[in-house]
Amino acid sequence: MHRRIVTLTVLAAVLATSLFGLPLGVAVFWYYRADTTSELERAADAAAVVVSDALAAGRAPQVPASSGGEVGVYDEAGRLLAGHGPARADDIVRGASSADTDMATGPVGSEQVLAVPVLSGARLTGVVRAAVPQAELARRIGLTWLAMAGLAIAAVAAAWLVARRIAARLTRPLDRLAASAAQLGEGDFTVRAPRAGITEIDEVGEALDVTAARIGDTLDRERAFSAEASHQLRTPLTGLRLQLEAALEEPAEDPYAAIRAGIGSADRLERTIEDLLALSRERRAPRAELDLDAVLTELRATTWPHGRGLRIENLDAPPARASAAAVRQVLAVLLDNAVAHGRGTVTVTARDAGGALAIDVADEGPGLGEADPFTKTATNHGIGLRLARSLAEAEGGRLRLSRPDPPTFTLLLPGVDGTNHHDQP
Repeated sequence: MHRRIVTLTVLAAVLATSLFGLPLGVAVFWYYRADTTSELERAADAAAVVVSDALAAGRAPQVPASSGGEVGVYDEAGRLLAGHGPARADDIVRGASSADTDMATGPVGSEQVLAVPVLSGARLTGVVRAAVPQAELARRIGLTWLAMAGLAIAAVAAAWLVARRIAARLTRPLDRLAASAAQLGEGDFTVRAPRAGITEIDEVGEALDVTAARIGDTLDRERAFSAEASHQLRTPLTGLRLQLEAALEEPAEDPYAAIRAGIGSADRLERTIEDLLALSRERRAPRAELDLDAVLTELRATTWPHGRGLRIENLDAPPARASAAAVRQVLAVLLDNAVAHGRGTVTVTARDAGGALAIDVADEGPGLGEADPFTKTATNHGIGLRLARSLAEAEGGRLRLSRPDPPTFTLLLPGVDGTNHHDQP
């Protein structure tokens, strides 16, 4: 690109110089021809005034010195009387003698000649001839053309230098921008394009920065979702393994019961995988109304650990708009958390929270104190809760610890009319 900018700029400068210089060169040529003719005419007229009396009286004229070329005086017969010139009149002198004209001019050999008649009344008494070498005219024109060519070369050289500076200023930020794009392509989403002070290039850099930030945020969310989802999948997988190991340790028990329990756990694991895949691919289209009764019925059918109770209550809960898959996964995380870290009976209560749907999950375990359960701890207990919170927020709701003792988590979901009171208890 650098070379292209320089080449195009130089070509533009050459074209502009040619379009301006060629007509100017022609004008210079005609100007010097006209100027030479004017000088010859002034020299011839001045000499004609001086010699006119002598020619009228028949005396030998005295030709005055002239800076406008060589001057010669001829009689009416065409003989050189004084000054410089051919001994016999040339075509220009004869033309001035014979024609009814004020002067005659034109090239003769290597000279540019002008002749004017000298009159005494109506009688021709002689002719004054002024001449300048053609080489002198060519030298003046050539020197001027050479000066013009030098100026044209200087102008093109200046354009070349300016083009190099402009090209460097344009290509340097573009090179840096390309390097930033290459880093972005290699996976460095922290890269930021440097600013060049050129509006158009800076706009491209800003767009690249926004793209890098968005891609980085998207990948961070996907990595976090993958890590948390893998943790979420370990729970039903671990339950299935424990069921199978328990069946192996008690061979006297009915194997079909263990098989049926294992199939049920596998079904729940498959449902969990399908839900997580659906949630990861969802584009957040307008949410359908949540079938809360179906979700609670699935919870009632869940195989529950021995010695732990599960009580589910629906206290005239209002309708809500949310993904059933997301709500199932949030409740699954809360129930698994209650089983792993709580005690006694787990209570799931669906209720009205000022037009929004609130689902409380509580157990009879010890209080959590001031600890934040959504923070990742050394035993990774917070991973699933963080996933549940992100799923709730993606549905326009909120998941929080509403009561630390006994531990009670509340899932708030927007009502059918869009109501979502985050500050409700």
